[in-house]
Order: sequence, then C-alpha cells, then structure tokens
Amino acid sequence: MRNPNNKYFCLQNSSIFALLFLSLLFHHTLLISGNSPSLLIDNITLDCGSASEGHARDGRIWSADANSTFLLLDPTNASKISSAVKSPMNDAVPYITVRLSRFEFTYVFPVTFGTKFIRLYFYPSSYPDFSSSIPFFSVKANRYTLLSNFSSAPNAQDAGLDGFVKEFCLNVEDGETLNVTFAPTPGVTDAYAFVNGIEIASMPTKLYYTDEGFKFVGSWNNESSLESNTALELMYRINVGGQFIEPQNDTARMFRSWNSDNEYLSIAEPSALLYNNTIQLKYRSNIAHFAAPDGVYQTARSMGMNKKTNENYNLTWDFQNFYIYIATQIAESKADVIAWSGGNGFPVFKDYAVTIEPEGNERVQNISIALHPRPEMSGYSDAILNGLEIFKLSNADNLAAPNPDIPPINPPTAATTSPTSTKSNKNRTTIGAIVGGAVSGFLVLSFLLF
Repeated sequence: MRNPNNKYFCLQNSSIFALLFLSLLFHHTLLISGNSPSLLIDNITLDCGSASEGHARDGRIWSADANSTFLLLDPTNASKISSAVKSPMNDAVPYITVRLSRFEFTYVFPVTFGTKFIRLYFYPSSYPDFSSSIPFFSVKANRYTLLSNFSSAPNAQDAGLDGFVKEFCLNVEDGETLNVTFAPTPGVTDAYAFVNGIEIASMPTKLYYTDEGFKFVGSWNNESSLESNTALELMYRINVGGQFIEPQNDTARMFRSWNSDNEYLSIAEPSALLYNNTIQLKYRSNIAHFAAPDGVYQTARSMGMNKKTNENYNLTWDFQNFYIYIATQIAESKADVIAWSGGNGFPVFKDYAVTIEPEGNERVQNISIALHPRPEMSGYSDAILNGLEIFKLSNADNLAAPNPDIPPINPPTAATTSPTSTKSNKNRTTIGAIVGGAVSGFLVLSFLLF
C-alpha cells in the first residue's frame, strides 16, 4: 500500500492557443469511487434509419426511427432512411442504419430540463442513392453549434475507426425541448447530412458545471467558473493504467466510455501499474458517485519505486488537440491532496482553465500531461494518476472546429517507424505537472491514493 504522506505535487499547466476562440477547462478530480446510485431521468437511444427496434452488443435497446415518438421536422419531406452497403466492423447497432438528406432535418426530443450528454453516432460509408455524394454538414442542438462543415470520413480515419461517436454536454433550460438539427453545408454541390444514431443521457447538474471558482491559468483575474450556458465537447476520456471500460459499466447509467492510456503514454520509465479491487471506496458527497466508475479507481499508473530515476523524468501523456500552441505556465506551485480532501480516501475537485487563441500558422500540436515528484516537500519521489477527461468548451454557443487533415497512406520504412515502447516527443511542448498528478486541458483528473 502507498504511504498516505506522499501527497505534495506541483501542477504545471499551459496557455493554449488555437484557431478557434475556445477554452479548455481542466477539471481536476481527486476521487475514491464505490457503488454508484442510479441516474435514469432521460435515457434515449435512437437507431436512426431503423424500421424496428435494435439490440446492441452491450445489451442496450435502441428505439426504431420510423414512426418514432420523436417528431421529425423535415420541411421538404426529403430525408430518407437507409442501410449501409458495407457492414461496420464495430457494433451494427446503431451504425448499420442511417437517416440522410440533402436538405435540413430536425429531431425533437422531449426531455427534462438540466444538463445532458448528447452522443452522435456516424458511420461514413456508401449508402444507396448517396454513394457519389459528399457528406459535408452542420449539427446544432438548440442554440449550440456542435459541428460545422463537418466531414465524417477524415474524422473516422483520424480516430482509426469506421464508425465513431462525437460526445457533447449542454444544458436544456426549463420549458425547452431538445432539438437536434442536421443541415448540409451550403454551396457544396450534392452535399448531404446524415446520422446513424442519437443518444441522450442525463447527468448530475454539478458533475462538470459548478458555480464554485477555479483557477484560470495565465489570467490576471485568475478566478472563473463553468456556468450552464457553456457547451462542452469531449476530447479524451482515459482510464489510466487500466483497460477499456464499456459504456454499460459506467457509473449511474451515464454510459461513458473510458479508453486505455497505452496509446497516449509517451514517457514512462519504468512506470508502475497499480491495481487494487479490494479497496474500500468512500464518498463525502453524492456528486462523487458520478465522477468515474469503480474500474477507474482500481487501476493507476505511478512512477515506480526508484527514487533517483523518478526525480529525473516526468511521467507523461500526450494528447493531440485541435490547432494549438502550448507555452508552459504554473497552475499550482504546491498541491497537497490530503489537505484538499480532508483525509486519505475522500474525494476533492480542483478545476483549471486555459484559453485557446490564434497563433500564427501553428497546426495540430499536443497537450502533454506530465507528473513529476517534489521530494523537498514530502520526502517521497513518486506520482500517481487514475483517470482523466479533457473537454473543449464553447465560445458564443459554438463548438465547431476544422476537420482534421488526412495523413498520406504510405507503408512504414526503417526511417519513419516509431519505437513501440513509448511515443516520440519530437516537436511537442510538454505541460509538466509535478507529483500526485498534473493536468493540462479541461481535465477531469482522478486520483486515488492506494
């Protein structure tokens, strides 16, 4: 078991600049999870284009689109339901069927007011009567622009998938319905809009949105809050040191997916994997139940047991992020997770934000999350992290970003093949964080002191 006095760390963050005036919020979470309560207020899964109820591999039932209770606003009555010519490699439901149109169409969902997850499922494939058309389109949810001039093919290739999900968070105000509108990009010949599945799930109001102040890194005001009029787009959700956690195993039926961190770990020598499925998980508040499933807190990655080695490297993860430039700034010169939480084994939240602005011709860069010990404060040389989430925040109700570039498809050569042990750090600016954990980006950082 790890000594509970190993608690001090310095958190370094970054100022981030991008072609969109957006913000990243670092939602830094220190939590110990356990049995979670059920949260089932709005839980909608619509299999778009389907004429009958669909059953996914995870056991969830997806409602039929044809004659569904969700009124479809289609002024020209031009949208069609269809099926993909080629079956996806991942789950057929909801990817195999589709609703698509060369004209605008809208789904109207009667939901309770409050904050919601919206997940849009896309499978870029050939569809009858649309095989030679171009899918460039926008998506709006009430007043929020989620996607603009969006092309699914490069996004799928960038993610290394055939079918993929785009996840958003937004607030539905009292008396509102949730209208999700798909519209082809104007001026693009033969453009059309499509969607394979729509999922809507409720979340606790204060899971990501809070009136409590948090540090705004690099700002003279240095205090901010995340209000419910801001929309969020998920960039990454990671189970550090553990395996993929499927949506049905998420806490409180919010159906979040948690990916392994193996792909993103760039510096990890020797990097110790920690596992403890017998730990007693405790909470100080109800909101702590919803931060992450038990599996996230039962696994972790630390720096290892070699004090000398640990003091000479940063345990680092790199996350590719839309059009950014990173310059290191310190968010916390000293962080004491035990003092924050009031004792070992109790949850605490720490939030940080940075701003994205234009910076020359900078293209895709990386957000780096690095952990480094501060032995002069604690006498120990280690760091630990259980999980993290990175979100992009809207500005002026807009979350849209440019489509990713499609890299050329060339066979690997001896000169270009990367080592398999860790990712290359070439041309990456690291955001260092010193011990216990550090985060860059609207991260939900999750810590559990084993």
